[in-house]
Amino acid sequence: MEREEEDSVSELLRDRFRVSTISIAEAEAKRNDMEISGPVMTCIADLAFKFTEQLAKDLELFAQHAGRKTANMEDVILSAHRNEHLTALLRSFSNDLKAKEPQSERKRKKSSKKEDQATASVVHIPDS
Repeated sequence: MEREEEDSVSELLRDRFRVSTISIAEAEAKRNDMEISGPVMTCIADLAFKFTEQLAKDLELFAQHAGRKTANMEDVILSAHRNEHLTALLRSFSNDLKAKEPQSERKRKKSSKKEDQATASVVHIPDS
């Protein structure tokens, strides 16, 4: 019975995702004075859902590899490593979020020597 509920929830999420994706694609097509056929729209929605499923699995694995139970922004940025432009946009977005975060709410913890060495060995690649 529990498996049926899980499948039902998964199907509901897939359907909602598909509707949202189609809505976005239609809005973008309209904005650009284009038309997209129904089968193409369905294909886009299915590809987007499959991509999102794979992204979720990757994020889970990255977090597990780091010994965490939850994914963080660095995991998201790491998942985009094959797309330099997207990686740069995500880093910029992450930095903007950090800059807007009040100082008093930021979590501070003592870093270990190992983390300090890892941070020191990071190479900053400027946005292009």
